[in-house]
Amino acid sequence: MKRIFRIFLWVIVGCIFVSTFVFLYINSRPEKMEYEIVSPTIGDIEKQTVLTGKIEPRDEIEIKPQISGIITEISVEPGEMVKEGDIIAKIKVIPEASSLSSAQLRVETAEISLADATSKYERNKILYEKKIISREEFETSETSWRQAQQELDAAKDAYLIVKEGVSKYNATESNTLVRATIDGLVLDVPVKVGSSVIQSNTFNDGTTIATIADMNKLIFKGKVDETEVGELRVGMPMEITIGALPGRHPMAILEYISPKGTEENGANTFEIKGAMNIDSISDLRAGYSANATVTLSRAEHVIMLPEGVVTFSGDSTYVYLLKSGEGVNRVFEKHPIVTGMSDGINIEIKEGLDTISKVRG
Repeated sequence: MKRIFRIFLWVIVGCIFVSTFVFLYINSRPEKMEYEIVSPTIGDIEKQTVLTGKIEPRDEIEIKPQISGIITEISVEPGEMVKEGDIIAKIKVIPEASSLSSAQLRVETAEISLADATSKYERNKILYEKKIISREEFETSETSWRQAQQELDAAKDAYLIVKEGVSKYNATESNTLVRATIDGLVLDVPVKVGSSVIQSNTFNDGTTIATIADMNKLIFKGKVDETEVGELRVGMPMEITIGALPGRHPMAILEYISPKGTEENGANTFEIKGAMNIDSISDLRAGYSANATVTLSRAEHVIMLPEGVVTFSGDSTYVYLLKSGEGVNRVFEKHPIVTGMSDGINIEIKEGLDTISKVRG
């Protein structure tokens, strides 16, 4: 009984060994692959680049006050259209103590001079009527009197300007009235009634009362990587894609490429600008994010293949050309070709293939 059991056990071990050997042998055999066959086609290939940027007005003007003071009235809001000369805000002047004191002193000095000139004029007038002094001496005193009057008027006007920012001779053009300098759309009003503002000077840019832009003249402003900037040329057409306006693709013409790059995140980029044609889009807004597609080069009616079937080795380029066979028994031959332009999906075949060639996919 024990002998039968041992024989049975060895038979089982032998079967397991043989089965394992057969399984390993079968799985170690190379599997024949059936490749997809691709034939060259005739078509157009475009090499494009996509530039990121945004929509900006060509002319964006910051309106600043001509005098320092406090905003007492704001006449516009963002989104309103204004004409050149329209009043944007009014300013109440807060005079500087030293300037006000100097202006007041000038008035007092002018009053003293006028009183003296008036006294001399009246005295010389009586003397002239009695023919005691010459006409020339009388006219000299009269001229001095009139000049003293004018000086007092000028001193009082200067005092009024310092105190209130208004000239009595030209109240409509007062420095307290902030006016639009161009026709356009009000983009931003960063101040409020009661805000203190200062005029622009050598040491300060001044307070911006409002920002106005001509929305009929918009540009695409973006950046291009240094690896592609050499392929761009002024005058190239650009197709603009705006995320906020899907389905709308206004055109632009590349008009500026910066001669100097800037480093961003370890890469050099160059600023570019494109003049937009916005006749068909009236709801464009400044600041929209956008992409610009630029066609760098184009090849029309050329033989092309999917780039994935082409093998690159150093300076050599080749494909595997079908020579004979069917199904898994197909035989392929390494075949050199000359390639041209690529758009990342298809590649131009300049030499080595025609449209009846069959290439391993």
